[in-house]
Order: sequence, then C-alpha cells, then structure tokens
Amino acid sequence: MTRIGRSDLDILPLALGGNVFGWTADRDTSFAVLDAFRDGGGDFIDTADGYSAWVPGNSGGESETLIGEWLASRKPRDVVVATKVSTHPEFRGLRAANIRAAAEASVKRLGIDTIDLYYAHFDDADTPLEETVSAFADLVSDGLVRYVAVSNYTAARIREWISLAEAAGADLPVAVQPHYNLVHRAEVEQEIVPVADQYGMSLVPYYALASGFLTGKYRSTDAAGDSPRAEGAAKLATPAGLALIDALEEVGEAHGASIATTALAWLRAQPTVAAPIASASKVSQVADLLASASLELTPDEIARLTSASEPAQG
Repeated sequence: MTRIGRSDLDILPLALGGNVFGWTADRDTSFAVLDAFRDGGGDFIDTADGYSAWVPGNSGGESETLIGEWLASRKPRDVVVATKVSTHPEFRGLRAANIRAAAEASVKRLGIDTIDLYYAHFDDADTPLEETVSAFADLVSDGLVRYVAVSNYTAARIREWISLAEAAGADLPVAVQPHYNLVHRAEVEQEIVPVADQYGMSLVPYYALASGFLTGKYRSTDAAGDSPRAEGAAKLATPAGLALIDALEEVGEAHGASIATTALAWLRAQPTVAAPIASASKVSQVADLLASASLELTPDEIARLTSASEPAQG
C-alpha cells in the first residue's frame, strides 16, 4: 500500500483508468473489469466527468454513471474514487459556480456522498486562479470533496495555486496528474517532480502505457488504421522505441512479468509517483496491470530501462 501525498488515502499503487467505461467497454465489460480489479486487490479508480463525451451518442458522465452503478451493486469497502472537473459539455471550465454544479453532478452519478480526490482537469486561462482555488476549498469545507488535486497544470501554475491556497488557509493539492511514461519523461521529471517533492504531493500519471505502445503490442509504425489510439501508439514504434520494448521484455522475463507490467513497475518506482493510471477494456488485461503493484525492479534494472528510454522520447 502507498499513501497519496499528505492525505490519508492509502491505496494499492495502481489506479484503474475509467476512460474506457462507456466507450470501448460496455456496461457488462466495465463491471467485469471492475470486479477483476477489486478481486485482485485494486482499490483506486480514476475517472472524469467528461468521460466519454467524445463518443457519438454520449453526452458525458457515462464513466461516472457506470462506476456509480457498480459501486451500488457491489458495495465494495475502502475504494478510493478520483474524478475531475472542466471537460463535461455542460460544465466546461473552472468558474466557481461551474465547479460546484459539476461536483454535485459527479456525486450524484457516482452515488457517493464525498469525492475522495477531485482534480482540476485542465487549467482554465479564462478564470482567475484565485476563484478556482477558493471554489475547491469550499467543496472541501462543505464535505463534497475530501482532497484537492490538479491535472495537466504547469509547474508555475501549481506553485501559484499553492501560494493562493496557503494565503487563504485552504487545503493544498495532494496529487498531480501528468502525462508521464517511459517515452514521455523530460518535462515531468525536470519541472513537475521537483514541485511535487517540495510540497509533499504524489504523481498519479496518465498515459502510463503510452496508449498501448508500452504493452509491446505495436511493433510496426503501420497501425493499419485500427483506431486513432492505435495509430498514436504505432508512431512510437521507431528503432529506438522498439529497442526500449526489447529491454522491457528482457527485464520482464527475469521476473516472469509482461512488458506492460514491467513498464508500469518502472513508472511506480520513480520519485513522487504513487500510482500509475492504466485502463483495461478486457478482463484479460487486468492481471498484468495488478501485477505491476508488487513487481520490484532492481536498481540496475530501473537504470537500464531509464537509459533505454532516452533515445525513444517522443
């Protein structure tokens, strides 16, 4: 178990991504994936109010609704739920009134009294940051949210948020959610990690498997038009990218672990990282994700993968 930042949220160091629920995973599959995750010891679920508004016929909130139905059906104990605000079609941006309305809608869809971890999903340049910080503080004071977090914020804006919160005596963010993995490292390691370390925040990285590239599934730059996600992953199948996959495979074989498990274990081992986020649209994918929470790579193995990733940065 690990703790998220300065909070009292103790979790298995892996977050199940809810972006696929209501998209590539229908209700039955979503329930099966959630069941497998919980049965395997997983207890941290990450979603957002905007998931999955991009799907034709969806309007946003589908992921939260499915998670809420699963929570009501299974009544699992000690599950930590994280969600986000700013991308739902009805609640775009981070004005105070919007944040309040979005949080209330998320709580209703999830069927819970309090959101454990609530992220500002994307920075809103059109709203004074002081207004956003104050709105999040009010949610905590009113019991709608336990802990505050930020996603996709620059280091400078995180510092500004913290300064405003400190001046107002408000709760500081306990987590940061950046795009971070073996093929996308530099900005996070140089800018976000130092801020997180200074203020006792944890990283909860998304795109932990680089849209599937770090599963070893894509060994050619030709994705044959499978999907936009597949095309994005296939673009990483350069000679340097494939050399990284080979290194992951060799390190994983020493532990009887898959490429995906090994990639997630490397990320979990990085400074300030509490729990990588990974999603599964099939039950068969869950075991490899869960295995990463207990796979302990040696310092030499971590160093080897770090070195192999340097030429593969995309």
